[in-house]
Amino acid sequence: MSRILYLVRHATAENPSAFQRDHDRELTPEGIIEAARMGRYLTNQNAKPACIVSSTAARALKTAQVMAEQFAIEPADIEPVDSLFDGGPRAYLAAVNSIPADCASLMLVGHNPDISYFAEFLTHQAVASMDKGEVIAVKFENLTWAEISGRTGTVLFQKAPYAVKN
Repeated sequence: MSRILYLVRHATAENPSAFQRDHDRELTPEGIIEAARMGRYLTNQNAKPACIVSSTAARALKTAQVMAEQFAIEPADIEPVDSLFDGGPRAYLAAVNSIPADCASLMLVGHNPDISYFAEFLTHQAVASMDKGEVIAVKFENLTWAEISGRTGTVLFQKAPYAVKN
């Protein structure tokens, strides 16, 4: 059985402010459009995730919620994982490894540089720095989520919002 992991960098967010915690930064109107565009793109590609996990940061959660709307997934079904905010690639791996076996496809919404490093760790392919709102789909063959680790996946596609027409 194959599994698909959709890695999503949060869409465009407010600029950092001295009066606001980084964790609380929201998406800009442009970021909301980017997230919706990518959700529609995935839907048009028949790439609906069965499960969604997101960083608890406001900008990541909102990206996940906007994309979930495109998949007709309830926002309450998004699993927030606090360690995905500044937890490093190990936190991303721990989140993936804890997904139930009955979930065939997973969307994980997080932050750079960790999510880009994680994509490279999983695939051993040069991903570079993911753009805001970008999605990388990674395929795993004959592995459970608990068995996924470095160099076990293959990039199916990598798409940024500016490259999507819909």
